[in-house]
Amino acid sequence: MTEKFAKVAMLSAGLVLGAATLVEAQGAQNCAPREKVVERLAVKYGETRQSMGLGSNNAVMEVFASLDSGSWTITVTMANGVTCLVASGQAFEELAEALPPEGDPA
Repeated sequence: MTEKFAKVAMLSAGLVLGAATLVEAQGAQNCAPREKVVERLAVKYGETRQSMGLGSNNAVMEVFASLDSGSWTITVTMANGVTCLVASGQAFEELAEALPPEGDPA
C-alpha cells in the first residue's frame, strides 16, 4: 500500500462513512455478513483488500481491488459485523507518488 493511496483512502473515509448511512437506508440488498461479502469479492471479482481505515462508531472502511482486472469495491463494516457495499468501479491503480507538501497549491 502506498503512502498516497493510504492518505487518499483515509481522507475518503469520512465521506464513505457518511454514505454508509444511505446504503443502510437502501435495504439489505447491499449488505451482508462480512465473511460472505469478502468471499464474493474474492471469488467473483478476484478482489483482495488493498487498504482500510477506522471511522466513526467503530465502522471499518475497506478498499478491495483486483490488480489484474482493475475492478475495485469500497465497503463499510459496522460494529455488528454487517458489511455494506458503498461504491465500486474499474481502473484501479496503485500509486507510488509523493504527496505535495501541505500548503502547496499543487
